[in-house]
Amino acid sequence: MVEYVPRWQYEQQTAATRPERMRWWRESRFGMFIHFGLYALLGRQEWAMATECIPREEYEKLANRFHPKPGAPREWARLAKQAGMKYMVLTTKHHEGYCLWNTNQTDYNSVKTGPRRDIVAEYVDACRAEGLSVGFYYSLMDWHHPDGGRCHYDPAARRRFIEFTHGCVRELMTQYGRIDILWYDVKRPLDNAEGWESDAMNQMVRTLQPHILINNRSALPEDFATPEGEVKPQPGDRGRGWEACMTFNGSSWGYLIGGEADAWRPRDIVKMLGKAGARGGNLLLNIGPLPDGSVPPDAVQPLKTVGRWLERHGEAVYGLVEESGGGFPTFCGKTTRKANVVYFWRTVWCGTEQGLGGYETPLKSVTCLTNGQPVRFVQEGYRIRLLDLPQQCPDPDCGVAIFRLEFEREPVFKWLPTTPAIVAGWTP
Repeated sequence: MVEYVPRWQYEQQTAATRPERMRWWRESRFGMFIHFGLYALLGRQEWAMATECIPREEYEKLANRFHPKPGAPREWARLAKQAGMKYMVLTTKHHEGYCLWNTNQTDYNSVKTGPRRDIVAEYVDACRAEGLSVGFYYSLMDWHHPDGGRCHYDPAARRRFIEFTHGCVRELMTQYGRIDILWYDVKRPLDNAEGWESDAMNQMVRTLQPHILINNRSALPEDFATPEGEVKPQPGDRGRGWEACMTFNGSSWGYLIGGEADAWRPRDIVKMLGKAGARGGNLLLNIGPLPDGSVPPDAVQPLKTVGRWLERHGEAVYGLVEESGGGFPTFCGKTTRKANVVYFWRTVWCGTEQGLGGYETPLKSVTCLTNGQPVRFVQEGYRIRLLDLPQQCPDPDCGVAIFRLEFEREPVFKWLPTTPAIVAGWTP
């Protein structure tokens, strides 16, 4: 039996353990999100049941046509590993209400219907076989449950739906061994922590999985924020962790017929990684498997290409990468930092010389991670010039090269009042 404590005490307890619990996640930086459910059979986005006003009785018939091939989760996990991803998050239940595990809370699940298999169990096994950390997505909102909407105005329905929700979460936390991430979504229609009894639910989760990381979508801030559709933290996000969750085609989380027209290029993905790292965040990049569970073809080569790029440049992505903490902005790229090393991501190849301004700490050496070659440089006051660079970007895969600048100590950046950018009215 869980003994619940007041929220202030709970928050103190989780804050005390947060730095150590989150260390692996901060060092991982890159994960795979997987949206998989009955909506894949329609191929018209995961919100189709709601946006097309499909009646519940009609939609639930999709369950009998849902037959993902055995071994599909192994395909996801192998590709994630090849892409340089370190963890995965699967939609165990999306808004449609269909559960992908062997639940006692409802017969509307993948063991009682459709494939008659526990897809979540197959996914967990696949993650562990590839050495990836395991994350579960769970949608609080539920369009199928009879109390999913009624709970908003009917106290008895609310009690039943809370018991259903907490029961589902408890099963996910007890049936599959160690789970590393719990990723809630959409707190409608109850909207607040009191409505969902999130204090009690999350304390139960942490009792069962003390090491787990929980996101901020159960109306409590918990461990990390989840900006969606843009690689940019919201005000206040940086005090904890933050993770940008992005679709693969800019329009749909679930499988979308024709979505390949807008699929990200390898270069786009690498630039998102750089942008996240430059602000101290992670990137959770989604794929929406086909109805049989196959990886969308438009995602395969881009992700494998990113994996090759990370084999050469991973030093600038993984580990305790921090916000750069200095350097004037340049339209040619971004910077990340580890201790006394600054990584300059040159995303636009602006010729054979590159200037970086604002560093007052002496620079020891510069190396191009892309080709392993030392780079000649000159440091004059707060100005650094990288010289004799190749005419063309040395990275053939993504057109993004990284320069490793090692300083004598942790670099100090100084904004000079006479700097032209400041005089012109530009401020950091």
